Amino acid sequence: MTVTQMNFDEYSNETGLTLRLSTEIEAFWQKGVFSSFSGIDQIRINYAIFMHHKIHESIVLVTGRTESYLKYQELAFDLYQQGFNVFIIDHRGQGLSQRLLKDNQKGYVKKFDDYAHDLKHFLDEVVAKTNIKNSTDDIVPKPHLLAHSMGGAVAVRLMQLYPSIVKSAVLTSPMIAVNNGNIPNWLGKAIITIGDKLNAWFSEEANYFMGQTGYNNPPFAENELCQSEVRYQSFVDIYNKNSEIQLGGVTTHWLKEAIIANKNIFANLHKLTIPILVMQSGSDTIVSNEAQNTFCQLLHQHNPASCPQDKPFTINNAFHELMFEKDQYRSPALKKALGWFREYSA
Repeated sequence: MTVTQMNFDEYSNETGLTLRLSTEIEAFWQKGVFSSFSGIDQIRINYAIFMHHKIHESIVLVTGRTESYLKYQELAFDLYQQGFNVFIIDHRGQGLSQRLLKDNQKGYVKKFDDYAHDLKHFLDEVVAKTNIKNSTDDIVPKPHLLAHSMGGAVAVRLMQLYPSIVKSAVLTSPMIAVNNGNIPNWLGKAIITIGDKLNAWFSEEANYFMGQTGYNNPPFAENELCQSEVRYQSFVDIYNKNSEIQLGGVTTHWLKEAIIANKNIFANLHKLTIPILVMQSGSDTIVSNEAQNTFCQLLHQHNPASCPQDKPFTINNAFHELMFEKDQYRSPALKKALGWFREYSA
């Protein structure tokens, strides 16, 4: 694949993005490699690859809940033009990967760490082997992780379960904990735990948590994901054109597993020896910024290379989807992430 590389700090922008998505970025996307492997319990996991010729540095995109690699075309294009090979995984139960319930709209996972074990297999069997084929050297550098939202929690669990498996990581708006709103944590956990037990007793498969429904995208003016109308509309169009990647709300069991993941993340902070940068969206309503702050404070004590100044790098006023935000928020976030990866590249 041959694409003219941009200068550092030059990324695609909102002006003319719709046209670029249908021309230059579309041409880039069509040259990717799209395949799948069998993850835990033989679940099919789909992925995408975009490779340079004889370039060793790679970024693995670990997407958030409900997402598919199809959503990440602009970001993959930018990262590739900045000189990185790009790998993207669709988590089990979402995107183009195999769904886990009869109702494929329900957000569900049997065990949260299944996501991390799938990612480990992806790194070993796809990322590493692809890079070896593309290398003239005996040693291929470990990849970097760029993980978003739920993918941030998955990446943390991966690095705790399999220390030193990657070179560095950037977590954008990571789901260290879900945002409970005004509900106290103890009450929220009790509701979820009791609800999951009742569900297991009386239902054949996991049910939606209270208020959760099938796939639905709110109008741009009502969305809490990003403030860029062109980027919001671009991924809404992708989901409308590819109904197989649509996913609804979470099940009670998924929330119980998210609580377990949160507990495990804080119980195993000492295992995080890889340099980690946390990027926080200042106006995030989807995940808990307070949990990110606590995570950074404690992690920095164990690993001073992580969370410089013991806090997240915050993009003030940005919504949850940093890499789909307005240019004024997205560009500095992307610049910071790329700077982190270059600092820890060979």
